[in-house]
Amino acid sequence: MKHTIGNKVVLIGAGDVGVAYAYALVNQGIIDHLAIIDIDEKKLEGNVMDLNHGVVWAGSRTRVTKGSYADCEDAALVVLCAGAAQKPGETRLQLVDKNVAITKSIVEEVMAHGFDGLFLVASNPVDILTYATWKFSGLPTQRVIGSGTVLDSARFRYMLGELYETAPSSVHAYIIGEHGDTELPVLSSATIAGVSMRRMLEKDPELEGRLERIFEQTRDAAYHIIDAKGSTSYGIGMGLARITRAIVHNQDVALPVSAYLEGEYGEEDIYIGTPAVINRAGIRRVVELELSEHERKRFAHSAATLREIQGQFF
Repeated sequence: MKHTIGNKVVLIGAGDVGVAYAYALVNQGIIDHLAIIDIDEKKLEGNVMDLNHGVVWAGSRTRVTKGSYADCEDAALVVLCAGAAQKPGETRLQLVDKNVAITKSIVEEVMAHGFDGLFLVASNPVDILTYATWKFSGLPTQRVIGSGTVLDSARFRYMLGELYETAPSSVHAYIIGEHGDTELPVLSSATIAGVSMRRMLEKDPELEGRLERIFEQTRDAAYHIIDAKGSTSYGIGMGLARITRAIVHNQDVALPVSAYLEGEYGEEDIYIGTPAVINRAGIRRVVELELSEHERKRFAHSAATLREIQGQFF
């Protein structure tokens, strides 16, 4: 990677998710410069002005500009939020045809302008499009990251926190697999305020059913939110900001993202949701969770579902 001055991010796609992410970045003062690219230039100009007017109240000064692909040359990170949005009743995987083509054109344009940083992909279906971004960019796998199950895991932690009347920051539990209908919770390694979920399940056989219902609410939350307000935005926007903070502040923190597997969980040549240690260079390493037999089967099914779709394009 060549030297990039400061912590500059180029955001491509200023729809609901992109703007929520931009607002989280500015509000939290994570980066130095945010350049935003979008095809709706008039609306983009309004968003850039609006965001800049809030900088005075932020913790630090973030420069927000209307960007172009030339901004990619010295960017530390390019974040992809562009693409066709998920419609009510539509699965993330049904978006794949439209969004692979959009991703290809964007990534080729980014690389043509001398980009040598990291990609963070949020467009859906995120696991497929992260794989596509890696293929189209030619970058090493560790420098291409998808938002993966960062939002699903946050939803799950929030709901478990509500159940146990505990702050979600004290709940440690991951959703892994496809960011979509075949994802799964890893209960075998989850803890609530340091207490093992495995031990709780041993003491209360009926708990597994309640937890499965909470997981189903987690998995299907996007459909309810999209039906109610047209899109999910705030949760994923803050999740993307958290990943960005881990990258630009070189934190070596484990987050559930879409990462490239090279034998972990018995899978290869696929991007899929799993915890991974993230720093300024991208994915330092994939964290392979210890799964129960039931969880291993569910994860294998999730990977097979993604691979079937991926095989249609690559």
